[in-house]
This record gives sequence, structure tokens and C-alpha cells, in this order.
Amino acid sequence: MSFFKKLKEKFVGAKTENVTPESTEQLEANEQLELNEQVALNEQPEVKAEIEKKKEQISIGEKFKQGLAKTRNAFSSRVNDLVARYRKVDEEFFEELEEILIQADVGFDTVMELVDELKMEVKRRNISDTKEVQDVISEKLVDIYQGGDEEQSELNIEKDGLTVILFVGVNGVGKTTTIGKMAHKFKEEGKSVVLAAGDTFRAGAIDQLEVWGERVGVDVIKQGEGSDPAAVMFDAIQAAKARGADILICDTAGRLQNKVNLMKELEKVKRVIEREVPGAPHEVLLVLDATTGQNALIQAKTFKEATNVSGIVLTKLDGTAKGGIVLAIRNELAIPVKFVGLGEKMDDLQEFDAEKYVYGLFADLIEKAE
Repeated sequence: MSFFKKLKEKFVGAKTENVTPESTEQLEANEQLELNEQVALNEQPEVKAEIEKKKEQISIGEKFKQGLAKTRNAFSSRVNDLVARYRKVDEEFFEELEEILIQADVGFDTVMELVDELKMEVKRRNISDTKEVQDVISEKLVDIYQGGDEEQSELNIEKDGLTVILFVGVNGVGKTTTIGKMAHKFKEEGKSVVLAAGDTFRAGAIDQLEVWGERVGVDVIKQGEGSDPAAVMFDAIQAAKARGADILICDTAGRLQNKVNLMKELEKVKRVIEREVPGAPHEVLLVLDATTGQNALIQAKTFKEATNVSGIVLTKLDGTAKGGIVLAIRNELAIPVKFVGLGEKMDDLQEFDAEKYVYGLFADLIEKAE
């Protein structure tokens, strides 16, 4: 089975618009069959759960398709044009493919690795038709991202006790909005959430977090503007413990003008958290704006030097045609992208999945796969 077919089975629902019953009797027979299937499902909860899971996969796949529309329109259309112009897979074909990938912000090192992998795979499978390369590209994008680890996008959540998640990132990347959306996600899962307003230096940051707290229905622990962020974290941990909260999400200042001060501040915050909750923070999530392209990669390198970043949240992926930055971050910094922002809605913050990402890039071709 081709990789396109595999993704189609996973993320594409059954198409019924072209099904035309030959008679009223046939339509009634179909309806009766559906009714019988529904009765069977009610008697087999495990089958019903599997179908619900499939529906959820299709729904999330559709979110990735919509969220990556700009990148897909730019990237896939150029790949399609490349395939149409070349009858055989040769060195010139790969050179043009390199250019397309670099312009999608996949990153030079990642592009070189990907193209080398493609060349070997094309040779191994004895592929000569350029159309077959599209399927191999999608497969190799997933392989390069996962690097043998399919579970790296999952958050480290404590089963018993308080989970502390520390958010870092420069101002303007959507950090506070992401915190609000993640709080909503946890609330929907039935978890108790508390927010810590640790960005005490940016005017309005505390108020902005409070607005999100009210919107989502969670408590926000704060002090006055200009106060010590570490003191806010201490208060927030005590409050979270007293209220029996499952998740504490902590905001931090996003100043990068002086990296030394940033490092000292984050180290102090982390010391307080670790002292009060041994083993915490359980996640340090760096928020990056996908629309900034390679600049996001530079920010990631800076924060990686300043603190032990465990994962990336890539916002505004729906607003850029250069969604290849996902691969550059993962491959060049060895930091997994754990969440992506695919729109403005509350549930448009989605857990990252390499296969869903590739489906979003090649959705039009995958849906036509036979």
C-alpha cells in the first residue's frame, strides 16, 4: 500500500455524494442496513468506540488540511508543476525540488538530508516516474520528523499530583492566547486548571491572562505589575496545591534584549518551581510564531541555550505559506513540535502529528489516491 493510500484511509471519510440509488426500494434497503448497523454498534461498544475514534481522526485531519491551506497551495502546487515538467527522476529534478523545499522554510540542512534520503529510496525502489516521487516525499517527511519516535508530541502529564507547565517565548508570538487555549483543552478533558501570571513586566500581560481565565473559567494567580515572577510562581503553586488542581500553567516574560538576564530570570523561576514541586516543571513549552519563518528558528536556538525547552508550540501556522519551518525546528534543534495553531477558534490549538501534517500538505493528492 502506498503512503498516500495509508493516509487516505486514516484521514479521509467515505465519499457518498456520487452514490445514486437505482430505486426507492434500494434507498429503503440502504436505510435499513444503516439501522441494523447502528443496533449492532449499540450492542458492541468496542466497535462503536473504534468508529468514533475514526471520525475524530477525520475531523482533526480536516483541521490540518484547512490550517495548512496556504502552505499546501504554495508547496504542493510547485511540486505538482515540477512533476508535470519532468518525465524522469534525474539530478535536475532533485535540484528544483531542493529549491522548492528551501523556499517553504524546511531549512537547508533538513532539505539536504531529505533529498539524500529520497535519492536512495528512488534508487532502491527503481522509481523512474516522477509522479511516484510525490508519495515517497510524503513518507520521508514523516520519517525525518519522527526520527524513530512516534510519541514525542505527547505532553508529560503527571497521573497523580500537580503537573506544572512553563511557557516561554518572546512578546507577540501568541503566548498568552496559547495558554488560554491549552487551559480550555484541559478543562474539556475534565482537568482542574490554574494559571500563573508570571509575565509581570509587559504592560497588560496580567490583564490579558485574566481575560482568558474568565473566558475559560479557570483561576489566575497574580501579583502587581513589576513584581518578582518567582514570587508569583510560589503563590501559584501554593494555590494550585490548596485547590487540588491537576494542571498549573505558568506564563513568563518574553524579553530577549539581554539573554543573560533572561537566563537568570528563567533559572530563578525554575528553581522555585522545582523546590515546591520536585521534578517540575514537567514541560517547558516554547511558543513560536510560524509566520516569522527562519527568525523563529533563531528564537528557538536562543531559548534552548537559556532553558531546557521540552517542546515547541508553533502558532499561526494557518497564516503562513512556509509551514516547512516545522521540519526545520524538529530536525535542526531536536526539539519536538508538540502543538500547532491552525486558526483563531478555541479548539484550533491541536496536538502536532507528523502524519496529519503531511496530510495537510498533500491533502488534494491523497484524496485522489487509488
